[in-house]
Amino acid sequence: MRRILHFALNRAVITGLIVILQIGFFMLEIFRWGNYYVPIAFVLRLISFGAVISLILRTNNPAVKLAWIVPILVFPLFGGIMYLAFGHVFLPGKLRHGMEKTESHIEQNLKQEQRVLDRLCEENEGVACQSRYLLDYAMVPVWDNTSAVYYPDGLPYWEQMLADLEKAERFIFLEYFILGEGAMWNAVLEVLERKVKEGVEVRLIYDDVGSVFILPKKYNEMMEAKGIKCIAFNRIIPFMALILNNRDHRKIVVIDGKIGYTGGINMADEYINYTHPHGDHWKDAGIRIEGEAVWNFTVMFLQMWNMSRYTEEDYSPYRYRFDEKPISNGYVQPYMDSPLDHELVGENVYLNMIGYAKKYIYIYTPYLITDNEMYTALKLAAKRGVDVRIVTPAVPDKKTIYWLTQSNYQNLIEAGVRIYQYLPGFIHSKCVLCDDEVATVGTVNFDYRSLYHHFECGVFMYRVNALEALKKDMEETFAISELITLEWCKKKFMKTNVIGPILKLFSPLL
Repeated sequence: MRRILHFALNRAVITGLIVILQIGFFMLEIFRWGNYYVPIAFVLRLISFGAVISLILRTNNPAVKLAWIVPILVFPLFGGIMYLAFGHVFLPGKLRHGMEKTESHIEQNLKQEQRVLDRLCEENEGVACQSRYLLDYAMVPVWDNTSAVYYPDGLPYWEQMLADLEKAERFIFLEYFILGEGAMWNAVLEVLERKVKEGVEVRLIYDDVGSVFILPKKYNEMMEAKGIKCIAFNRIIPFMALILNNRDHRKIVVIDGKIGYTGGINMADEYINYTHPHGDHWKDAGIRIEGEAVWNFTVMFLQMWNMSRYTEEDYSPYRYRFDEKPISNGYVQPYMDSPLDHELVGENVYLNMIGYAKKYIYIYTPYLITDNEMYTALKLAAKRGVDVRIVTPAVPDKKTIYWLTQSNYQNLIEAGVRIYQYLPGFIHSKCVLCDDEVATVGTVNFDYRSLYHHFECGVFMYRVNALEALKKDMEETFAISELITLEWCKKKFMKTNVIGPILKLFSPLL
């Protein structure tokens, strides 16, 4: 049943069904619906016309508008239905109301210490500009007195998390896109159950769609029975736009308000290489922070919790007061991105870093399917002499997405960007490192889903020790990855020059 549901919710499958409906409608016109064709076709074309007008009037990226207008015109009858299904038109009213209701808590609780921003400005005005952007548009302050540890793989990240969970005394917050039963989650759950009995408050959020194929039905109720407060985020309802958009793609762990985790690592066995669904090795990345900046994650989690349950609470009891400051000379700024506003925070963080780069910018991403602004920024950086390197998987998790990613290689390589494919298997990390000075590690892929339609998060860092570990990991990863050449692209001509460009027309749907 789960496999059937997984197949049924696949975007390519749904798009294919819409195409079949388009053809079938014309057949029915000939054989059966002659008397009803005109009014039905009029209504469907009216929906498509309305969709095009809606696109023109929206403030979306023009490339995204065009990407939608093309399939609407190609499928004039069912194109409008396709847009309603995938176009992020209808936003969940309760979610939007919940977010608006909790925004005041963000403003009240996340206040910038002026001395920190002033000192950062004195050290590096360019980095301070990035931090001001996040402060003004994501409402998250930048902090000092915070240490950061980078984990280049899921296993050591998980092992350290287990050790930290064991030490929890007051509360544990967990938020995941994918939560799957297995060795990884079972070990965490065992600690959580024990901590609940010790009087520790435990809250869990998992995305209903992200986990629907790997968790029992009503798993949130099973957790509640164990004493773990639990939310299945944005429950599946019979409207595709609500199912496939507005997902909670974040991965956050907060322990006592003192320690925080994020990164690409979900709570399932492939993330620690206990299973190998895609190649010999699943490479992922995580970041552990300890110090003042954890407060950003605490507030982010509480906002998601309260907007989901449509309640309000006082956040202050969950703030940790540090008597001893973690040893760190750098700056850390956890941030969030929401599909319910009109600000592409995740993409703009990347664009600002690419524009800031003077020597190099290194990127990990499992998918490379984004808008023209991002491709132009990457190419311009390479053309002005910046060493731009991007690592993508050599083994795909989704074939159509893989072909679409590869179709973008040639244009970038011709501009001087170096593309690598991770030979051991699938790379799921979402990391950007620039000039030994700034980096971000988080949940934001270089694709439309992450940049436009999901709740996301990350950690922006300046001159913290974690950057050295990230650079070392990236250099080691380049060494075991395949450098893609123009000759390679020519050999893959059918996929990269024929299938890929066709898929680009539908990239916002994938």
